[in-house]
Amino acid sequence: MSGALRLPRGGRIDRNQPVRFTFDGRGYDGFVGDTLASALLSHGVHLLGRSFKYHRPRGILAAGAEEPNALVTVDRGGGRWTPNLRATQVELYEGLVAKSQNRWPSLAFDVGAVNSLVSPMLGAGFYYKTFMGPRFVKGAKLWADLFEPAIRRAAGLGEASRDPDPDHYATRFAHCEVLVVGSGPAGLAAATSAAQSGARVILCDENPVFGGSLADDNHAVIDGMAADAWAAATIEALAARPNVTLLPRTQAFGYYNHNLIGLNQRLTDHLAQPDHRAPRERLWQVRAKHVVLATGAIERPLVFPDNDRPGIMLASAGRTFLNRFGVKPGTRVVVATAHDSAYRAALDLAAAGVQIVRIVDLRESSEGALSVAAERAGLPIMRGATIVGTSGTTRVRGVRIGRVSGRHVTDLESLACDLVLMCGGWTPSVHLFSQSRGKLAYDEGSNSFLPGTPAQDQVSIGACAGTFGLAQILRDGHRAGHAVIKMAVEDRDFAVVGDDESTGAGFIGATPHDRDPTQVKAFVDFQNDVTAKDIALATREGFRSIEHIKRYTTTGMATDQGKTSNMNALGIASAELGRSVPSIGLTTFRQPYTPVTFGSFAGLSRDALFDPVRETAIHGWAAAHGARFEDVGLWKRAWFFSRAGEDMHAAVNRECQITRERAGLFDASTLGKIEVVGPDAAEFLNRLYTNSWTKLGVGKCRYGLMLNEAGFIMDDGVVGRIATDRFHVTTTTGGAPRVMAHMEDYLQTEFPDLKVWLTSTTEQWAVIAVQGPRAREMLAPLVDGLDISAETMPHMSLQVGTFQGVPMRLFRVSFTGELGFEVNVPADYGRAAWEALWAEGRKFDAVAYGTEAMHVMRAEKGYIIVGQDTDGTVTPDDAGMAWAVGKTKPDFVGKRSLGRPDLVAPNRKQIVGLMTDDPRTVLEEGAQIVGDPTPARGTHALGHVTSSYFSAVLGRSIAMAVVEGGRGRMGETLYIPMPSGSISAKIVKPVFYDLEGVRLNG
Repeated sequence: MSGALRLPRGGRIDRNQPVRFTFDGRGYDGFVGDTLASALLSHGVHLLGRSFKYHRPRGILAAGAEEPNALVTVDRGGGRWTPNLRATQVELYEGLVAKSQNRWPSLAFDVGAVNSLVSPMLGAGFYYKTFMGPRFVKGAKLWADLFEPAIRRAAGLGEASRDPDPDHYATRFAHCEVLVVGSGPAGLAAATSAAQSGARVILCDENPVFGGSLADDNHAVIDGMAADAWAAATIEALAARPNVTLLPRTQAFGYYNHNLIGLNQRLTDHLAQPDHRAPRERLWQVRAKHVVLATGAIERPLVFPDNDRPGIMLASAGRTFLNRFGVKPGTRVVVATAHDSAYRAALDLAAAGVQIVRIVDLRESSEGALSVAAERAGLPIMRGATIVGTSGTTRVRGVRIGRVSGRHVTDLESLACDLVLMCGGWTPSVHLFSQSRGKLAYDEGSNSFLPGTPAQDQVSIGACAGTFGLAQILRDGHRAGHAVIKMAVEDRDFAVVGDDESTGAGFIGATPHDRDPTQVKAFVDFQNDVTAKDIALATREGFRSIEHIKRYTTTGMATDQGKTSNMNALGIASAELGRSVPSIGLTTFRQPYTPVTFGSFAGLSRDALFDPVRETAIHGWAAAHGARFEDVGLWKRAWFFSRAGEDMHAAVNRECQITRERAGLFDASTLGKIEVVGPDAAEFLNRLYTNSWTKLGVGKCRYGLMLNEAGFIMDDGVVGRIATDRFHVTTTTGGAPRVMAHMEDYLQTEFPDLKVWLTSTTEQWAVIAVQGPRAREMLAPLVDGLDISAETMPHMSLQVGTFQGVPMRLFRVSFTGELGFEVNVPADYGRAAWEALWAEGRKFDAVAYGTEAMHVMRAEKGYIIVGQDTDGTVTPDDAGMAWAVGKTKPDFVGKRSLGRPDLVAPNRKQIVGLMTDDPRTVLEEGAQIVGDPTPARGTHALGHVTSSYFSAVLGRSIAMAVVEGGRGRMGETLYIPMPSGSISAKIVKPVFYDLEGVRLNG
């Protein structure tokens, strides 16, 4: 059976497909094509929610995305629980389960409504004033223990699911010549004319069916067809074109640089039994050559006392529910308006048998065609009048009206009704235009902001550009579709009958009334319970900019982003301050236009794909041989290789000792690798690194130190010259993306004259470090005849050859201080090369070692790790690497900063070594260093420990640290305060092993 207020015929619903649903546990019925809002209205249900602050009863205000009141939670079961959905956009399906929000214990009886009784204490900015003090009562922290927990419990409307989201989401990138946003008459005309030129066209609309306002029009005729029939035929023709993509249920939520538009397409939420293997939503990222915005306009409510009761809605919403859904939103209607368009709603309702009790027009006169038609139809009209109050609890039951004389209201009269339709005019939907960085211009004639100068290749047409006549809208759309693709076009005249071009500027601000303004609740922002007196209070308390007023009162900060409230707030502030609307400013139209699920933004980036595990080609071998792994950057790296009965310390000690005594293999594939190629490659590196590269010979390597503009160490690594125009650059594992971006930034913005090409090759090469006294003997049989003797291949040299027939770049470098090589082979051959080296290493009892052993051995040699021994404030001199700065270089990134007084101050923190007095004590990394064994609280720290290990080779602990004036303190004893007491340590040089470097040159 159908709801009692359902019309016997009409509407765009499928009456042959009835569906059942529940709201707050009670069963109802509707039809396919209904929204939750329209189906509930057909049963006379107007109460759908409670307001945020006062918990006042709230009903349906609008019929689309601008709805601020009727927010519901939809529960599909199995963790599919979505709060804060607009009932006006929730499509009805069989078995839909919806629940109201922000009420307890029930929607009809909500304990939170007591807030209305104390509303004088909850005015604008009350949270800034109420909770400032006292801070303590009997030792209790009132903010931390009472106020903040209470506010957090009260915050929010719907309750988010605590279960993981079981759905998945898709992402698509698309390109087109023309993207049309909005499928009303303007959008359809523009898409058609653009498509006829052969251009690729995407047409999107947030609604499940195309047509926009034409779906609400039951009297206009276009080219001899009813408006909805014309729309259907136009859409059918567009769908048949291979160059057109139609995207219903798709919200354009954000407009970004270079005509990038974000679209959120809802794929399965409207289905009773969706295939959960299919994505729930799809995020489109569309790059369009041209964008046509046909986003329409939003009707403004009137701000009169008690204008928020259920049963008070926008006039256009009443017309939509009647014509699109076949539902009478009420039986006895009062229409309050300041604009002609409300007369069309009154005429349509009257034609459907709804009693029009009174049309209350704030204006003294109106000579528009719709006003005249209402008079001829015998509808009762009262001009120069307004509503000054309403009655009812969970639904409006009556209104008080009076005549307006200036700001005074007289001749009051009470009228009984069950529906109030209001219209304060129309606000063009300029959100996307503003997001595109287009400039808005205030139009006094319509009391609205209109698109001005666009910043991108974009055009606004139709109601969003301030055009409301149907014939003119169609002509503008037709012209725009050709114009954006720079094609000449002949104006086409659409034959339109019943063109309701409304007249009048409408009204913004608060309407006059006869009541004490400090006691009246005339709502501006319905969701956040912001009233006209709140806006007035903000101006009295010194706020002059609408951005400040917005934050102080929270108007326009709800989920509807101020779609129905912003212009009225401006009007009230303008009247209170005695200034023009443009001088008060305009709030920012932020993305997203309507809320978008987090899942849509995340797409496939969740679970394992949220933080992808990057494994080297040798990872499987390491796992099979007992490796424990650690995360380094985005990579899994072998931390240490444990044997039976070994803990980490024993394993690391063994790996260090065997590597120094015989040989060790280390997987260094995660090092960042960048190919720098081109005739100016050497000059490019010369400008990016501190040391010189132009004279580096082919086949030679050099340690490179990279600074940022502030003169601080950013990264380091070995660079090898493969050819006169080609360099193989290595970076730290975690720094690879940062260095690549740094290089690209300077190449494109500072050095565009250089002929250089950069390619990230981190994943192209597998790198195996062969270290230790027997390294050369291990490697020699496998490098296909290369001479790797000390004479032919000294330290810091490279050769290009093959490794058992596989292309190889062989570097003679070491991060352990031992004789060392780094074998670079294509990643696909990485494991095979490792296994070949491992087989050779078994002849010498070599060992595989992990990152912890690598850290110990490099610290024994005093080699720094950028990001561990540096913290973003360390200069080359601080690190003891002034030798790496080219003294004769005219310039490099960071050079000028190195001369700043604070960077050459004598007391700067410098990297030094620490030797604890007790050789068994291993310091904690990060521990602070002071000069007093018993420091008082607040004692200035001289520095901190950056690296600390136990060295099995030395038989004692070692540490590196940054200490103020460190190199001038050699031999001095400092202290590291710990909970168990201070630990004493002597400052030494940061090289603990093989100071002369004999073993490196073996």
